[in-house]
Amino acid sequence: MDATDRTPADLLSSALVTDPARPLVTFYDDATGERVELSVATLANWVAKTANLLQDELSAEPGDRLALLLPAHWQSAVWLLACSATGVVAEVNGDPAAADLVVAGPDTLETARACSGERVALSLRPLGVRFPQPPEGFADYAVEVPGQGDRFTPYAPVAPGAPALTVHGGSGGSGSGILELTGAQVVERARADAEARGLISGSRLLSPLSYDSWEGLSAGLYAPLAAGASVILCRNAADLSPEALTRRRESERVTHSAGE
Repeated sequence: MDATDRTPADLLSSALVTDPARPLVTFYDDATGERVELSVATLANWVAKTANLLQDELSAEPGDRLALLLPAHWQSAVWLLACSATGVVAEVNGDPAAADLVVAGPDTLETARACSGERVALSLRPLGVRFPQPPEGFADYAVEVPGQGDRFTPYAPVAPGAPALTVHGGSGGSGSGILELTGAQVVERARADAEARGLISGSRLLSPLSYDSWEGLSAGLYAPLAAGASVILCRNAADLSPEALTRRRESERVTHSAGE
């Protein structure tokens, strides 16, 4: 990664220039059997479309706060990076009543209704398909995002020192508290975590951790992105047998693991 990268969106842009075809996020949902692999280029395309949706359709501005009520998922990674690209503050597990807009999955729709601003719902179904019946009061992400542009340019440059990420329920790792970081601090922490884990270009990190703490966010997105590595993000993996987990490590050529 470029040493001048100051925000997570910068890290993604550098990865797109360096090696757009390499896998960046491989997602498993062991409750549904879903497996999705996204290259740097594919993830960057989703991020650009989502950033355009945020900026143009939802009228989000730098400094606006978005309550992100999603599990560890490849689409959650997209939203985190789209927020970074637009200067919107991603509040993981934030209070929707205090947020300017909210993004929710099927399990958090009722909680998300407390937001008086724009509301976006994700079905989290395999292949990112739409809801069978759109939730009342929400824009269906799968309906809105395909028509957005494949390239994104913010109306105003995003300041690395501006607030970028708030994690409710985890202050740096497990435990209670609120962790608030600027874009530059996210990058700094991600690089430090990547070094501590021994991640280098080409490493493949398996993470079953949720996105409700910095540890989970770092292992599941930011540290691999900062190192030029890849993440194998596993949701609902708690019931996997040791044999199945070993087979996954072998098939995915895992070099590092989180949460052990």
